Amino acid sequence: MRLTRLVTDYLLGWIVLAVLAGVVFPPLAGITRFSTPILVVMVGSTALLLSVDDVRSVNRRVLSGILLAHGVMPVLAFGIARSLGLPPAITAGFVLLGAVTPELVSPTMTALADGDVALSSISLVTIGVVSVGYVPAIVPGLLGGTVHVAGGRLVTELLIAVVLPMALAIFARSRYERVVARYDNYYPAVAAVMVVLIIGGVAAANASLLRGSQLVLLTVVGTLSLNVLGYGLGWTATSLAGGTPRERTAGTFAVGMRDFAVAAALVVASGFPAAAALPAVCFGIVEMATSAGLARLTRAR
Repeated sequence: MRLTRLVTDYLLGWIVLAVLAGVVFPPLAGITRFSTPILVVMVGSTALLLSVDDVRSVNRRVLSGILLAHGVMPVLAFGIARSLGLPPAITAGFVLLGAVTPELVSPTMTALADGDVALSSISLVTIGVVSVGYVPAIVPGLLGGTVHVAGGRLVTELLIAVVLPMALAIFARSRYERVVARYDNYYPAVAAVMVVLIIGGVAAANASLLRGSQLVLLTVVGTLSLNVLGYGLGWTATSLAGGTPRERTAGTFAVGMRDFAVAAALVVASGFPAAAALPAVCFGIVEMATSAGLARLTRAR
């Protein structure tokens, strides 16, 4: 138990260390060859905390507001990247980051902020399913051929690494809840370890870019903008849908927190240029810092 808390409570620190390790030791890029199984374990371990009853209990109107806000995120990401004059590969990374699922630890942050954890979790699952069609449609559409996107590979990767482990985990939770629930304290830590592994691998693959350049600074500015605007968009969408304060908190994290590890893994597995993972690396550090501060502020209120 103490070990699992060491992993989850200090996740931001582990992420920073993973990025530094990747920059200092580029051969760690070999980890990216295992991006798909890492992603399967990461998604599946998080989804094991959900049951079919959780899916049925959420406010569908508020959930619809979160889905609409999610749909805007890749367009917002594209606009930010273009306004900063970022190159096509980095822009592709921003669009993919905006289009993927909410961050896998967003339900945890929602819980820390005393928000609606069930709504946050179901948003994660629903967007994961929707992403199979949405991501391959919106990403090439916004990029307009500036970066080659293998749509078939992207769909296959989303099905294998996101939707399938989610479905199997929810089924296992519902069918064998007593057995699965015994290990609830371990699932977040397992997911966190997978996050650290994949972010270290993609940082190593982009070591030359991360070793000090104006491009990194612009990317950090862009990811911070996307993160903060996403929080505002999530809060606004759930407010307009008539959400309670706890539901608005869940929507804020569900939209503002993007799954940087999923985005980074998809960059590798779907054949994007390696530089397209740079926004995911920067966003991971930014969102872990801002979400922790926001959770503390929200709970205090």
